[in-house]
Amino acid sequence: MEEANVVVMGTESVGKSAFTVRLLTRRFIGEYGDIESIYSHRFMVDGREIAVNIWDSPYSQDASSKERKLQWADGFVLAYSICDRASFNAVARLLQSIESCRGRRRAPVAIVGTKRDLHHRRAVASEEGRRLALDAGCLFYEVSAAENYHGVLDVFHGLTGRMKDARPGGAKRPLGLKGIVKSVSAVFSRRRIDSI
Repeated sequence: MEEANVVVMGTESVGKSAFTVRLLTRRFIGEYGDIESIYSHRFMVDGREIAVNIWDSPYSQDASSKERKLQWADGFVLAYSICDRASFNAVARLLQSIESCRGRRRAPVAIVGTKRDLHHRRAVASEEGRRLALDAGCLFYEVSAAENYHGVLDVFHGLTGRMKDARPGGAKRPLGLKGIVKSVSAVFSRRRIDSI
């Protein structure tokens, strides 16, 4: 089995946790506090099972916290609300951060416009999101975690497919309990240090 790490990033209140929990449970829960969690979920991609560790992270301006996430990830979901222009502008800055931090070791990115069900409050046109994704060589989706599980699933299927293709020589990272424990321990031990 293959393993991959995905970080879900974006500003506050764009629906990152609702998006992640919708994928994991198929249920929509609308309200979340400021949580930080790593979840594991398995997918079938091109007939192969892949385990994805998903780091649902609150928005942070802290450079060292952001750099750890950028180094840990094999792929990124950069979320913005279609109702919030500032959240869209933050995605453009996150793309620059990924490029400057990772350099040539570029990882696949999915840009996701959330809250599609609130189209009557739209502040960012679909074409703008598509253009940003096209210019950066990223995947693009608009989804409503409130209305549809399959749209969220499509994001992760597309991203895991790109991550599989991006690995040098098709290299696999074997999944093992030790690897998961090591990743989670590293993340949470660093988090405790940051909060002191």
